[in-house]
Amino acid sequence: MLKKSRLLGLAFAAADILVELDGDGRIAFAIGSAPAPGCETPEAWVGSHLHERLGKASRAAIAAVIDDLGDGARSPAAEILLICGDTLVRRARLRAFRLPQLAPALSCAITFEGAPFALAVPRCPPLLDGAGLLERARSKLIDAPAGEAMALAFVDVPGLSSVEGEQGERATARVNAALQSASLDGSSAARLTPERFALIKNAADGRDLAAEVREAGEAEGYAFSPRAAEAALQDTADPVSTLKAMRFTIEGCLRDGGLDHPERTFAQTLKKTLSDADKFRVMVKARQFDLHYQPIVDLKTGAVHHFEALARFGANGPATVLHMAEELGLIEDFDLAVLEKAVRKMRQPGNGLVKVAVNVSAASLATDTYLTALARLTAAEPRERHRLVLEVTETAALADLEAADKRLRAIRKSGVKICIDDFGVGSASFDYLRGLSVDTVKIDGSFIRDLDVNPRSRTLVTHLVELCASLQLTTVAEMIETEAVEQAVRSIGVDYGQGWLFGRATPEPITTLQDRAPAPALARRRGAVVGWG
Repeated sequence: MLKKSRLLGLAFAAADILVELDGDGRIAFAIGSAPAPGCETPEAWVGSHLHERLGKASRAAIAAVIDDLGDGARSPAAEILLICGDTLVRRARLRAFRLPQLAPALSCAITFEGAPFALAVPRCPPLLDGAGLLERARSKLIDAPAGEAMALAFVDVPGLSSVEGEQGERATARVNAALQSASLDGSSAARLTPERFALIKNAADGRDLAAEVREAGEAEGYAFSPRAAEAALQDTADPVSTLKAMRFTIEGCLRDGGLDHPERTFAQTLKKTLSDADKFRVMVKARQFDLHYQPIVDLKTGAVHHFEALARFGANGPATVLHMAEELGLIEDFDLAVLEKAVRKMRQPGNGLVKVAVNVSAASLATDTYLTALARLTAAEPRERHRLVLEVTETAALADLEAADKRLRAIRKSGVKICIDDFGVGSASFDYLRGLSVDTVKIDGSFIRDLDVNPRSRTLVTHLVELCASLQLTTVAEMIETEAVEQAVRSIGVDYGQGWLFGRATPEPITTLQDRAPAPALARRRGAVVGWG
């Protein structure tokens, strides 16, 4: 047996294709098996450049191997993707050896890995956006079977936004498919930015997301270097707290600059949210907040008509605390606590004629709980209901106006007045006016504070007052801080006024107005919140 033949046999025992490259990387010699049926044999490769036989991602891997290889050295195995025609590829490993006697030629052995496969782009459901991911998370968290652990994963794919053409579209489609297949139910992945993705997944799924995305890019010849990290959706957390943490994190991803470590931000935000929620529950249960009372004046007589009960939380701003309570679904218990405190204040000696308006979130009108509690609280003294006003806030829009209106009708029938608060600042204002049985509309202060100098505001408020009058509704203007504004709202026909000009909120209702003076210009509205928003 010839020595050459023996050496060739030994080489084929370790490889499927033998290739020799010249100093320019062109194939000077090739022998072995065709990488796929119908594909040309390696002998036909002679004269071409090795890069022409490889996917784009493989070219970079081979270049790194060759550049670092010294004389008499053998390279580690490099993973490559061999092109087998227009539609087929085959995974393989390439090892190189630089024999000094053959310099500058390079000897290469290629070993096939698996069978040839088609480069067909997998189909998958369209990726969600940030809002869609939150909505999907809401349903998954609420309907999740007991004991099912989920995680929120983030995957960054640098360079994906720069791919172009048909091949770039295929690469993007492959990345999308890889992420959707790893997501819960195969449809819970979202693209937040051109190069950042997020998905809800089973926490027990240990697949390497970065590796799968990298392979998806390599199938189209792109060498992506994805990064993946995840954070657990704690099964001890309530869904609302988890969703708030998710929204905060997703919004951070969408801001300019994004977040360096969104998974850490999510975990930290969730921890803080759960802590804040627990503190708020304790505060409400122990009634560890105060109510201050700001006068609302009859603009025709100048006398105090009633007071608005405004929550105070010490150093924390009311708007911040109450916004958090609404977001976390904790506002209903708080609304009931405010109602209870206000009624107790009305019952104290000297307050027998005081009328009080309390804020009630739209969320509290979604069930009969608030209505039942109000009826029970005033059952011993039904006449107290005639001294109560409920100001319905719009920060959480009513999902079912018809059901809420039935509850409001029952409340009004008992003697309680109903007011739409902060009218004009939310998209649901006119829906409330059309669909709810109310007595009064409180015009948001943003339309009032410059009424004396802003013709557009004056025109808007004038038409609103005329509309309310035609519907037999009274009106309240808030944030009246100067006599000029007071004169303007009175001339328009507003019924009641509220603001620093008439008095600030105090721990006790003060029925006699102090000497009126406009609010200092530098201190305007600083450190105080008139109303909940």
